Amino acid sequence: MVDDDASVLRALTQLSSAAGLEARGFPSPAAFLQAHDPATPGCLVLDVALPGRDGLDLQQALSASDCARPIVFITGRGDIPTTVRAMKGGAIDFLTKPVNDSDLLAAVRNAIEIDRVAREAQVEMGALKQRLASLTPREREVLAHVVAGRLNKQIAADLGTVEKTIKVHRARIMEKMAVRSLADLVRVAERLGLPPAGGTANTTS
Repeated sequence: MVDDDASVLRALTQLSSAAGLEARGFPSPAAFLQAHDPATPGCLVLDVALPGRDGLDLQQALSASDCARPIVFITGRGDIPTTVRAMKGGAIDFLTKPVNDSDLLAAVRNAIEIDRVAREAQVEMGALKQRLASLTPREREVLAHVVAGRLNKQIAADLGTVEKTIKVHRARIMEKMAVRSLADLVRVAERLGLPPAGGTANTTS
């Protein structure tokens, strides 16, 4: 939590702690950035009007550093342009002081859940990339043809080899990518942004 009003910061921190949420308070964006660890799960409750670098500037700084930490903004004067800018910057919620306790806790819990889901997806994507990196160059070629829906015999003809060899490659690809079906393999390839080989054909083999 970042707020230059010590009494507000103390009240918000106590409210969060009473609700079973671990909270840390910071009097300025500079103090927050000095202690910030992107690897720590959670969200940021951030006042808009702060001396020096304001809340929107801090939001922009976090975004520029590729930190997607969810932010719940609070402000004493919520004008429409500020709200729009904050939400376009990815803010989860924008609350006006005096903040209702239940509204704030609901927004914080929602932001924490969004952060949890995003971190799980990031871990899963990292695992998929590691599996992809384990493929040989030839297996990557075969994968591109497989997700394009080519038959084994078609892939063999395209790559100048025999169908039996393609079957072996496909089996190894399925094993390395930890999938059990062609549909699963196609979904994984799409998540990784892998382009299929040009053209599509029958998906049976």
